[in-house]
Amino acid sequence: MPEAVIAAATRFLKSFTRPGRILVAISGGSDSKGLLVALHAALAAAEFNRFSLVACTVDHALRPESADEASAVGAFCAGLGIPHLVCCWQGDKPLAGIQAAARRKRYDLLAEASAAFRADCIATGHTLDDQSETIAMRGARDRGQGQGSAGMAAAMLYGRRIWVLRPFLKVRRADIRAFLEARGIGWFEDPSNANPLFERARVRASLAASGDAPTPDRGGPQRADSSARAAALLGDHLRVHEGLVAEVAATQAGRMDDPDWRRALMTVGAVIGGREHLPGRATIERLSGFLQSGEAGRMTAGRVVFDRRRSGLYLYREPRDLPVLRIGASESGTWDGRFNVTSVGPAVTISAEAQGGAWRQRLIAAGLPQGVAKRASLVAPRIAPADAGSLGSEAAEAKLECRIGPYDTFLPGFDRSMADTVAQLFGRDRYPAPPVDDVLTEMAG
Repeated sequence: MPEAVIAAATRFLKSFTRPGRILVAISGGSDSKGLLVALHAALAAAEFNRFSLVACTVDHALRPESADEASAVGAFCAGLGIPHLVCCWQGDKPLAGIQAAARRKRYDLLAEASAAFRADCIATGHTLDDQSETIAMRGARDRGQGQGSAGMAAAMLYGRRIWVLRPFLKVRRADIRAFLEARGIGWFEDPSNANPLFERARVRASLAASGDAPTPDRGGPQRADSSARAAALLGDHLRVHEGLVAEVAATQAGRMDDPDWRRALMTVGAVIGGREHLPGRATIERLSGFLQSGEAGRMTAGRVVFDRRRSGLYLYREPRDLPVLRIGASESGTWDGRFNVTSVGPAVTISAEAQGGAWRQRLIAAGLPQGVAKRASLVAPRIAPADAGSLGSEAAEAKLECRIGPYDTFLPGFDRSMADTVAQLFGRDRYPAPPVDDVLTEMAG
């Protein structure tokens, strides 16, 4: 039903809280080209005359023909009167994990393009077919029991700076192609979409062979409810001290049979450990057994020590493999995946605190057991002049803020409530709200 394409584009525009500039990520494939054409057509309506479109093509430079394809997309956009940028992935490419690296770089470049265009959001052409593939891949990994049982979110905040919106998540690829064909518009086929070396290509082929029609994601709203409940549990039962120690009430520490609490605790653990992802299923099961036993002791998982005492449960970074970071004058960097650091003045080095010092005293003053305060203070950041010769002549100073690893790069819209709670526990601001209303119910279904 080609009319479903225009209907989805119109519904998307109506969901905005105010008119804005939309950057469309367009590769030249059918999905992204259909999105651009449908939005361009929908904007002809008088009610949308205060919106504008810009476009960006990311050339990953992984195929010889990619530059010519990007140029052709630019010419197509020019024909529609839509400003267009080509952003190229420069430099060496990784030998392993190329698709994950390409995804990260694609969003980096799209975010840069959105800033150059002063766009309010990025729109991508992910479809119902893509959603079905994502659900199948995530379900195979966690057997439908983990945090990945939901599909792609209709909105995703990238890098705390720009919302990526997916207006076609309930639109079939076949309808998009029929929409383009009715207008005599062609598209490029990316051969990697059929390359069996890639998981998504294998899943796509398997779903096509089954003959089953793609179905909408039913897990997104459930995931939003789960995140809201997890946020409430964190607010009731967990405190964070100096960004170094998470303290859990003794009565809550062993309730790992509650999936919302388990995900909440593992998320906080990922922040403490400087990780972007939660531990694997086997690790979580092992940790759950330890915590449910109620016995005092310590267990390490995901670079985090889970220190169970009669007074409660304490999470802190394990004292090994701690890096040294050097940043120049007024530069920024990330130390140990846990702290964003900006030098204030001259260059500084960041390493682990050898003695604990003031960190230890602050943790003791907060009421933590001395053993916990001692161990946690040894993994606190120590700021020193980068030039040893300057020691004593100019104080080393840097601004520190906790990095929220699971959400500071990719924040799915349905996890906003828990992400905001976690951020505030670690002394950070809430995440920016998306520019659209009813993201979950209206678009993700």
